[in-house]
Amino acid sequence: MLLREEVELLRNIPYFNRVDPCKLKLLAFASYRISYEPGDAIFMQGDFPEATFVLLSGNVRLTASSPCGRCETTHAEPNSMLGEMCLLSDQPRAMTATALTNVEALKIGRDCLLRLVSDNPRMSFEISRVLAETLRDRIGGVGKRFSQEAVL
Repeated sequence: MLLREEVELLRNIPYFNRVDPCKLKLLAFASYRISYEPGDAIFMQGDFPEATFVLLSGNVRLTASSPCGRCETTHAEPNSMLGEMCLLSDQPRAMTATALTNVEALKIGRDCLLRLVSDNPRMSFEISRVLAETLRDRIGGVGKRFSQEAVL
């Protein structure tokens, strides 16, 4: 894949869609393509995050283990980012990511992403915005479920 194509793919990710194209070119150049087959673990819950992944194709299952057992939390599809929250918060992985289908991803190293964020205040804002929207949507979904259960 050409560098230009990878920059365009990165532009489809909400975190990156307003980042300077020159910085995206550097990010695309510093990242590398990686493939997974169905059943392959992309990362494991509890691992220290060394990279984040931009999902180019395929589907990924995200699961978390707790004292109550293993629960499937969500699926990730193309044009989504995996593992960025743990990377940015410097915390162990909260979930395990497993390829459901053949997966192609861009692997972006921790230092590379953090350097881009520190050099680009707009990206810091975009990350905060996307994370806030994600939390709002998840809390909203939980609130709807609880209110529906209260009616029943």
